[in-house]
Amino acid sequence: MKQQRIFPGFILIGFGLYFYLQQKNIVLFQDFFTWPTLLVIVGVAFLAQGYGARDYEAILPGTILVGFGVHFHVVNKFEIWPDHMGTFILIISLGFLLRHQKTGNGLFQGILFLSLAVILLFSDKVTGYLGLIEGRVGSAWEFWPIVIILIGAYLLFIRKK
Repeated sequence: MKQQRIFPGFILIGFGLYFYLQQKNIVLFQDFFTWPTLLVIVGVAFLAQGYGARDYEAILPGTILVGFGVHFHVVNKFEIWPDHMGTFILIISLGFLLRHQKTGNGLFQGILFLSLAVILLFSDKVTGYLGLIEGRVGSAWEFWPIVIILIGAYLLFIRKK
């Protein structure tokens, strides 16, 4: 039986700490009084519900919220951190893969999103390498979104289980 008190308990404790520290204006935590911290708090509550109460479907939204919150906190603090759409897709793929670890569902989606994230994150470097080659391979690179659309249409309309 799933324990439904874990999620609201973590939400109330997290938000209470957030607002208490904000009220006391503690300088050490000044950088964390932003909306990404609220994303992290809600995400941690989902993860606590997922792992603590064995409600494994909560792992996916928990991972996404914590990942997005951490991303928005560190994107302007670390030069090496990528500020790219591929980062968000990578976080989503991590959520699917972590959920798959517990439920057995979502491996295909996790690998699909992971592949898409790698393509997006490293597309600048790949097109740079293809620019050296030029010719047919370089122009074929322009059609990869169409290939993705065709694979999606195949999965939706043609492939039967």
